[in-house]
Amino acid sequence: MRLIDIHAHLSDVPNVDYEVERARGNGLANIIAVGMDAKSNDVTLSIAARHRGFVLPALGLHPLDLKADFDDTVKSIEAKIGEITAIGEVGLDARYQTPMELQKKAFKKILDLAARHDKPVILHSRTSWRDVVDMVKAAGLRHVAFHWFSGPVDIMGELLDLGYYVSATPAIAYSGPHREAIKEAPLDRLLLETDSPVEYRGVAATPSDVLKSLSAVAQLRRVDEQKIAEATTKNATKLFGLKL
Repeated sequence: MRLIDIHAHLSDVPNVDYEVERARGNGLANIIAVGMDAKSNDVTLSIAARHRGFVLPALGLHPLDLKADFDDTVKSIEAKIGEITAIGEVGLDARYQTPMELQKKAFKKILDLAARHDKPVILHSRTSWRDVVDMVKAAGLRHVAFHWFSGPVDIMGELLDLGYYVSATPAIAYSGPHREAIKEAPLDRLLLETDSPVEYRGVAATPSDVLKSLSAVAQLRRVDEQKIAEATTKNATKLFGLKL
């Protein structure tokens, strides 16, 4: 089985080069490494350069610590647009202290950038699913992944109708909203991820834990792991324009 972790924060993973090689040994075909700001974007590019062809960089502008001078980060992403596989992690989150007006302003700018260059986008939509879907739709994007989707099933239906994808993390083993969404998602719109190094029940994830995502999805849907692996890898190659 060849798997693709479509969302890992390798810039924050301890012993990252070891973990990347361990993931390769565990059967991963690719890791898409996402950034959150100027600093993590630079580190992500550096890691991808050391593991060229296996670690694929995505540069992001996350709403958590968004600053008013975000234009500089957008410009730096555009300057590297030819070197990256996707744009992400980007999106909205109403739980953060970052003013929503600033979040939406930055998000619109990054969506416009993605539209100009026809780049896939990896989205953060927690607590703001409605706004994120509406803004992505308005931007006319074609290639979109909603990472760790745990939103309402009816909103998921809308984004699926637009041709978008949702991804499953190891949290599917115990998170009710995440389980409900992933159980209803069609197999041809499903992806796997780890969101490394986020902790699941107190244990920090690494890209190799995409195997846990695979196992949990297979158990939830009562489908053979091989079938899930083949489908999700095919979906990722299609979404991100990869060749295995």
